[in-house]
Parts: sequence; C-alpha cells; structure tokens
Amino acid sequence: MKVRTNADRLVRISVMGEVVSPVIARAAYKVTADGRPVVLPGVGGITYNVRVGDLASGWEADHVEPGVSVENKEDDKRFPEGPNAALNIYSCVGNEAVVASGDAKGSKGTVTGKHGGIEHVLVDFPPETLEKLMLQDKILIRAFGVGLKLVDLPEVKIMNTDPRFLEAMSPRIVDGKLEVPVTHIVPASVMGSGLGASQVYSGDYDITLFDEATKKKCGLEDVRLGDLVAIMDADHSFGRIYKQGAVSIGIVAHSDCVIAGHGPGVTTLITSSSGAIVPRIDQKANIANLLQLK
Repeated sequence: MKVRTNADRLVRISVMGEVVSPVIARAAYKVTADGRPVVLPGVGGITYNVRVGDLASGWEADHVEPGVSVENKEDDKRFPEGPNAALNIYSCVGNEAVVASGDAKGSKGTVTGKHGGIEHVLVDFPPETLEKLMLQDKILIRAFGVGLKLVDLPEVKIMNTDPRFLEAMSPRIVDGKLEVPVTHIVPASVMGSGLGASQVYSGDYDITLFDEATKKKCGLEDVRLGDLVAIMDADHSFGRIYKQGAVSIGIVAHSDCVIAGHGPGVTTLITSSSGAIVPRIDQKANIANLLQLK
C-alpha cells in the first residue's frame, strides 16, 4: 500500500545561514577513546572531497561534515539562539538550498543532515559549486517538511524529512507497518552521543564503532554518509530513549569520530514507539542515490 501524507497542508518557509568556518578548540589535541592525543580536521567549512555516498569511516578526521556546513549567525538580542534554531529545526533532509551571494550565487544544493552540539545544517552541492563557494556566502533553504504525517499510520512519526525525499525512499505499508529501505540495522547498544536529547527536530545520534566484534557482526565497517539506517530498540518520538521494540530510521550525517561515545552521526527521519516500522535491507538506500546527487 502506497503511503499517503498531509504534504499539501505543510508550510514552505525560508531560512538562511552562511557557510561557516571550521573551528578548533583552544587545545589542538583530541584524546581518542584508547588514550592517544591526535590533531585532526573536524566540523565546519567546505569539505571538498567528502560528500554523501562516501564512506563515513576511515578518514583522518573527527566529526567531519560532508559538503557545506551552514549556520545562522544573525544577532537577535530578543532570542540570541533563535535564528540558528529556526534554521536547524525547520530545515529538512531533501530540502532545496540556494546560494544567495558570492561567485556561486544561484547554484542549488540539497540538505543532507543536521549536526547537534555545533548546530550545523549540512548541504550537498556539486563539485563545481564547492569550488566557487567561499566562507560567509549566504545559503537560502526553502524549508518544507515540518509537520509531515502519514495519514494511514499515525503511530509512525515523521520528522526532518522533505516529502520529496520521503517519496524517493519508496516506503510502503505492509500488514499495518511501514516498510522502509535501509543499508544497515544498528543495535541500540552501540548508540552514544545524543541519547537523552529532549527533541529530535535538530541534531543527531552517534553510532559508536569502538567494539570491533559488534562492528563486524552488524557490518558497520562500510556505513556511508547519507545512508538510511535503522536503529533498533530506539524511540525518538519525544527525544531519544532506549525502548524495547521501538524502531527509528535516520540518515548518516557526519563522519566517524575518535572521541569516546561518538561516531557517525544519525539525523532522525522516522520513528515508531510501538515498532510499526519494518526495515528492509537495500544497499542503494543512500540519499546520493535516491536524489541522484552524485
């Protein structure tokens, strides 16, 4: 059964940010989970050679964000964090992004995820656009997707998802449950940073890859940026909690990490507290394939 949504009732609204610089904390070194001090590229900036569709692990990096990192730095004294919160909460995976200033003005890209803690929205652009972009260039996102619902399956919640991207996933209702394609099934036992967050309309939830036996058993060595993954026994209805039988679907937003409790970050897209989601393995279930970004 094809899914029906309330997409015709959703509001399409503008949010804007700018291409933000990479940042480094006062101490150059990060201490790895096994106690080694390292200096590695991290969040922010324009990442020219890491995009959705590429492996999430194996880079000499920590928390690298694929493509372009966008943040709203508007100074609103009434609500100091308000403009960037709106950018992060209203933006949905699959939304169209348009460069609004600089040499790449008019070029179009696609929102591919959100990164909590640093509160960035991540946008994929073609290589020719990446080469023209500069730090502080303005990026307009036509935000569309907040409030998206499945008409025939109210026990399944949708968030952070453009209706166009949901349609591209080709989900279907089978025996009263939503069948969704994913590349990997991830046990809740390996989920780290992000657990306990009070809402999932921004940010992400990290897959920790430090236990080699679990990584091999679950086939997590080849997780890619932009992959759709199913997290089992994870309920994201009103935050992120462990709950037996619940299922959450998300998209891998940023790279692997060296710090304890961290790893490839997953932005939530679909969740069911009652387990009314059936993940179906499909190695092509990556936004780069589904929206033909590469």
